[in-house]
Amino acid sequence: MEAANRGAREAGGRSVGCNIVLPCEQQPNPYLDRSVTCRYFFVRKVLLFKYSYAFVALPGGLGTLDELSEALTLIQTGKIRDFPVVLIGCAYWQPFRDLLHAMEAAGTVGADDVQLLLITDDIDEAMAHIRLHAIDAFGLRRRPLKPSPLLGEGPTLTAGSIAGGRP
Repeated sequence: MEAANRGAREAGGRSVGCNIVLPCEQQPNPYLDRSVTCRYFFVRKVLLFKYSYAFVALPGGLGTLDELSEALTLIQTGKIRDFPVVLIGCAYWQPFRDLLHAMEAAGTVGADDVQLLLITDDIDEAMAHIRLHAIDAFGLRRRPLKPSPLLGEGPTLTAGSIAGGRP
């Protein structure tokens, strides 16, 4: 996640991270403008997918595989429509591609279930895929960012202001 946060910050965007409480090794990275810490994995995954238009994975561990499988399951079941999934690192992801082909041969995964999955080493190809299947498909446009009180920007929300009363 650090690479995505760093890229967002260096490109002038807002960098928000969804962290998880673990017994060891998990700390927010230094490239976050705002961090949300979740206690449960399912809450983190809901946040990651609800506010995303694409899923990009680099070589990772079981957490990456869990989130990748969740993305593909949401696509397969129609909960996320036309959501592109890009895996960076052809050699690393080849066994996963082989597994998907074996699942397709067994009839447990349809060819259309993974039609938006791209495995590549080419960043320009990845960006073109995301542009076609997310930015253009959803009509996304860059717009000026407005402060969000929910993300701790701008005026502070209080219980009274949420309920329509005076703070």
